[in-house]
Formats: sequence, structure tokens, C-alpha cells
Amino acid sequence: MCIGVSVLFLVFAGGQEADATQARATGAWDRVVPLIRQGPLPSVLPGSKGEAIQVVDAHGRVVAATRHLVGKPPMATFRSIDRDVRAARVLCPPAGLKGCMTVVSYKVYPPDGIWVLYVAVPVVPWYGDATALFSAIGVSLLMTAMVAVGTFRVVDNDMTAVNAIRRELAEITATGLDRRVPVASNNQEELKLLAETVNDTLDRLEGAYRQLRRFTSDASHDLRSPITAMRVQVEEAKLHPDETDWPKMADAQEASLDRLQAIVTDLLTLARLDARAPLAHEATDLGRLVDSELDRRTYRVEIIRDFRENVFINCDRLQIIRVLVNLLDNAERHATSKITVIVRAGGSMATLEVIDDGAGIAPEHREVVFDRFTRLEASRDRDAGGTGLGLAIAREIAEAHQGTLTLQDSERGARFVLRLPVCDPASDR
Repeated sequence: MCIGVSVLFLVFAGGQEADATQARATGAWDRVVPLIRQGPLPSVLPGSKGEAIQVVDAHGRVVAATRHLVGKPPMATFRSIDRDVRAARVLCPPAGLKGCMTVVSYKVYPPDGIWVLYVAVPVVPWYGDATALFSAIGVSLLMTAMVAVGTFRVVDNDMTAVNAIRRELAEITATGLDRRVPVASNNQEELKLLAETVNDTLDRLEGAYRQLRRFTSDASHDLRSPITAMRVQVEEAKLHPDETDWPKMADAQEASLDRLQAIVTDLLTLARLDARAPLAHEATDLGRLVDSELDRRTYRVEIIRDFRENVFINCDRLQIIRVLVNLLDNAERHATSKITVIVRAGGSMATLEVIDDGAGIAPEHREVVFDRFTRLEASRDRDAGGTGLGLAIAREIAEAHQGTLTLQDSERGARFVLRLPVCDPASDR
């Protein structure tokens, strides 16, 4: 920017200086021509510093000149042609002078023929003069130095804040996730936003780590409980083999193994969902899929069906069946006499609702039930057969299909609502 402004300034200064030089030549014309016409013409003409003037008569003789050209031949031999009065050329140098100069010739018409007035002035460079050049260079260097100093201070302040963030991040470990990076001052808006974003990320990381620890603790507890029960039963049977009801113990062992298998299966399913394993998408009539699955199973309570036809979704059929089964198992464990299953479409979303007529879930627990290994205290006795992972798996599958699974208001019991994007069945062919 300084270079651009300086060039513009020098071009302007050069133009001004060129105009001043032209004015000097015109001024010499105005002074000398009246003397030629009126006479007598002095042999020595007045002139300013750096200016040379000669008057050549019709015979080519120098009849008048400025002091340093007295007695010297004409400085130039050119003149304007045709009717032009003025002509100008740059001569390096003109006769009797030194250096390059701009020589302007003017025709004068006294009674005895055509005379020529030569006026030589210094050549004006494009930048004007040395004063303008050094001024531009000095101002540019000063401005550049000021900008450099200002930039250094800004960058130094920014790097200080960045280094503080870097040092704090380098010291954060799994045992110190509660630490946060320092937030920059208000005049460092970008760094302030960076620090706030890093702290938000650390908040999420700390929450995820707490959830992982809780998940690991709960998984260990849920796996340890049936293993401990099996071990106690086996040790007791070994101590009293004759008094042990082996068929009954085998049934108990089988029940514990079933629970272990269910927990491990759910954990593997969650691991695959967390790894974002690819899904086998195909256009599916949601109503028919739900209806056929309900026909395959028997329930201890009445199932009320309310399905709308031609509600198509693009989904992995086995995964959606897994969601339906988890919701139905959860509803059956808590229902009193009936479960209502509804399938319909609204706008761009298909909706599957599973509603039971049980005690329901308090509003403050509607998100907690989707956490892994979560079983509310009020329903632990009735929900003893669950792994605490069914609803978490159902929500993960819904989100993998770009949908949602929520717990919403109902007149009685719990109302789970699954929403998935609808699709055109012809687009899958």
C-alpha cells in the first residue's frame, strides 16, 4: 500500500514539476518575443537558474543569449514545420550545454524573416525531483516501520494467548478433564472464540468420559451379577452334591447365561452402532413391516394396531425390527392391559408410536431412560429382565437412519415416538 501511494504521489509530483517547467519555457517566450519585435534586442538576455535561451536570426546567427551561451553556436538546429509555431525535443546534450535538457523552439516573425527562439530547461523525471523522491521513500519507510511494529505487537499478544492455550491443553490428561484453557480478552475476538470453542469441546469430552466411566462401571456390575450368582450356585452344589436339585440348578444357570448373552449381544450391537457400521438400506413399507413382526410374536397384553398404508422409509429392515422389538419389550414389561402401535406419515417424516397403559415416566426422566444401563428405581422390580441397553440401542439406530426417538406426553403410560424420513418406493428400484 505504501509503495502504491508513493508511486501515485511521485507521478503527481512529476506532473506538477513538468507543468512548472513548461510554464518556465512559456515565460521565457513571453519575455523575449516582445524584445525581438520592438527592439533593440540586448545581446545578453536575463534568465533564471537552469534555464538557457538563444535567439537565432533569419541567417542562422545567434543574436542574443543568456550569459553562459554568449558567443556559442546555436544549441539546436530544429524548428517547427508547416504552420506550427512551437516544437520541442530532448537533446543530450544541447550544443554548448551539459546533460540532457528539453529544448523548445518558437518561431518569431519580425519584418526581415523568420527568427527562432530556443529555450532549454532541465528534463523532468517522472517522479519530479529528488526532494519528492526522498520524501516518498522516507514516508513509506516510516509507515512500513510503524505497521511492522504494530503487527509485531498484535502477533506477539496473539501468540502469547495461543501459547497459553497450547500449554494448558498439553497438561490436560484423563485425570484432569475439569481443567479449561484461558479465554482471551475482548479485543482478541478470534482467540476468544477459539478458547471458548476449545472449552466447549473439553466440556463434551469430559461428559463423554464420565458417561464412558459410568457405562464401564454399569456394564461391569451387570456382567458381574449373573456371573457371581452362577459361581455361588456351582460352589454350593459342589459342597452338597447329594442335596442339590441339579435340574433346577441347570435352569438357573441357563437363565443366568441367557442374561449374560443378552448383555453381550447388546454391547456388541452398541459397539457396531458407535463404529458407524454401514446399513443395508432398502425401501420398506413401515406398516407392513410392523404388522408382520407383530404377527410373529405373542404378548401377555392386548395389541391395538393403527396403521396407515403406503408409509415407505429407506431403512435397514433388521435394525428397524430391533427398534420395534425393544420398544414392544419395554412396553410389555410396564403395560397393565394393552399396548397401542400406530404407524402414520406426516409431511416428510414417517412416525411409529408405541404406547402402553402403565404407570408412565416422569418428565424429568424422559431423557435419562435412553442412557445406557439405565433402569429407573421405580421400575427395577418389573424391569428385572431387561439389560438397560434396549432403549439406548433403539435411539442409536434411529439416529443412524437420520431419525429421532423420543418419549412424549400421553394420557396414560409411556408414549415412545420414532420418526424416520419417508422415501419414494420407486427410487429404490
